[in-house]
Amino acid sequence: MTEAMIRSFIAVDIKEEIKRRILSKIQDILKSRDPSLKLVQPENIHITLHFLGEINSVMINQISKEIDHISFNPFLVGIRGIGVFPSLRRIRVVWAGIKKGALELETLFYQIEKRIVKLGFSSNQKKYSPHLTIARMKARRTNDRLIQSIKEFEDYDFGFTKVDSLELKRSVLTPRGPIYSTLHKVSAKLES
Repeated sequence: MTEAMIRSFIAVDIKEEIKRRILSKIQDILKSRDPSLKLVQPENIHITLHFLGEINSVMINQISKEIDHISFNPFLVGIRGIGVFPSLRRIRVVWAGIKKGALELETLFYQIEKRIVKLGFSSNQKKYSPHLTIARMKARRTNDRLIQSIKEFEDYDFGFTKVDSLELKRSVLTPRGPIYSTLHKVSAKLES
């Protein structure tokens, strides 16, 4: 019998309910401008550090052991502005940006990458760009009303959230959207 594969990623959760409410209000405005947007459920909004893909339970255990060695102090992340990937005329992803704390997230990213490359994962060839995905575009077209709304919020200040842990997450894809669960959690450790 073949072992079930687990779709997984390593991320930082956004815990504060107030941040989720603010993000969801912006999501509602964007959705009213373009109904084809597929919104990320507020409870699923997170900052991805590494997407791991489909892996088995042995690899889950190995990754858990590796990330247990990651050491970082708790820090604040400033969430500011709305943007898109790859461009306003070809929107695939709508994101909220990270200003303060981006360097700390990048440091975490490279600490994790160093550990998972030892396990056989490929090194990321692109520069890490921390963000929170808040919506995906289902349609191939982009309308001017949506573009205008994105421009209106390109410098919007969502406030700060505290990063005091990172999590190895499972993602189960369903017709209603993904369901995430935590497989392993690493709390911040004060560095000396």
